[in-house]
Amino acid sequence: MPVTNEIVLRPRFKMELNQNNEMLLKAFEHAKNTQNEFIVSRIDDHVFIKLPKEKQQFWSPQLHLEINEAENNSSTLHGLFGPNPTVWTMFMFLHFMVAGLFIAFGIWAYTNWTLKNDYAIQLSTMFLMVIIWFVLYFAGSIGKASSKNEMHDLHDFMNGVLEENGVITNQKT
Repeated sequence: MPVTNEIVLRPRFKMELNQNNEMLLKAFEHAKNTQNEFIVSRIDDHVFIKLPKEKQQFWSPQLHLEINEAENNSSTLHGLFGPNPTVWTMFMFLHFMVAGLFIAFGIWAYTNWTLKNDYAIQLSTMFLMVIIWFVLYFAGSIGKASSKNEMHDLHDFMNGVLEENGVITNQKT
């Protein structure tokens, strides 16, 4: 599972598989009932694999697989690692809030500058927003790094299910 770009917070991968997508989806449904190490759920062509509640931490990842039908009785698997959707939504909300405040204080600073009023407070707040953005970015990077072993466990589980079904893969990032 090579990741060529270290800046990526939500790693993705793509695999070409030599089996029908419905057979693979049923294999993951079967794995759901035969093991208790991971929570596996399926909605249409999507499979979600995550850790049980008692093993989860704040930044624990989940693996989202989309298995699409391709030609000649084969399929394409698109994988995406990411945190719990609630955590990701909160994280993105904070990023947008910081960006919005940065723009608002920038407009306020420009207005004060054109009116020849003091604008040091607005510039200081804009600088603070940049610092907060970097803190959020590094918090996300630290969360990703701390959950790397869990990501490998999820990926190994996925590969185990595929190997049980005799699937040959060509993995791309």
